[in-house]
Amino acid sequence: MDFQYFLEYVPNLAEAKLPAMEAHIKMAPFERIESMKNDVSKGKNPKMAAVMMLFYPKNGMTHLVLIVRNSYEGVHSAQIAFPGGKYEAGDENFSETALRETQEEVGVNPAIIDVVKSFTEVYIPPSNFIVHPFLGICKEEICFVLDPSEVSSIIELPLSIFLNDEILVEAKLSTSYAKEINVPAFDIEGHIVWGATAMMLSELKDVLKSVLNSSH
Repeated sequence: MDFQYFLEYVPNLAEAKLPAMEAHIKMAPFERIESMKNDVSKGKNPKMAAVMMLFYPKNGMTHLVLIVRNSYEGVHSAQIAFPGGKYEAGDENFSETALRETQEEVGVNPAIIDVVKSFTEVYIPPSNFIVHPFLGICKEEICFVLDPSEVSSIIELPLSIFLNDEILVEAKLSTSYAKEINVPAFDIEGHIVWGATAMMLSELKDVLKSVLNSSH
C-alpha cells in the first residue's frame, strides 16, 4: 500500500476500537486460552515491557518492522518480535519504554516516531511479563542500525503481505509448556511467528482491516 495513502487512515486508526481478547484468541496457543480468560497474571507480580509496532515508508510503500532476536539460553531465543523491551525506572511511561528500546535495538530516533495509540497488553506466562504494544508511524525512510547483542536481523514486512490471510498457518512446535503442539501462527518470509507477537499482530491486523474496509 502506498504510504501517503496509508497516512490518510492514521486518524481513523487512532480512534479505532480495540478488539482485545477477541483478536488475541485467534492466534493464542490452545493451552493458553484458559489462562487468558482467568487473568493468570494476578498475584504473580509480573515484570513490564513495551514494544513498538512501527510503520514507515520504503520505496514509497508501507512497511512494518519486526526483529529476529539472537539465539541465546532463554525462552525467547531466536524469536520474531517487535522492537521493544523491559520498562526501566527512568521511563516516564510505557510509550517511552517502547521508543527508547526501539532506538537501542534498531537505531530509530524517538523524535521521528509519532506514537498513534496503545494497543491491548499481552501477558506472557513463561517469562512473567506484561507487554504493552504501541502503534507508531515514521514518515521518512529509515536506515536501521541493529544492536548486534540483541538483534540478529530485521524483517521489513510490506503492509500488503501482512494483510493477506495466506500468511496465516498452523505450525507444530515444542513450547515451554508442551511438546509438539499445533499453534496458530503467521508465516512471515519463512519465519514462524507465534505466541505473544502473533497475538499482537492479530489485533493490529483486525484494527487495520476494520479501518481500511469501513472507508470503502
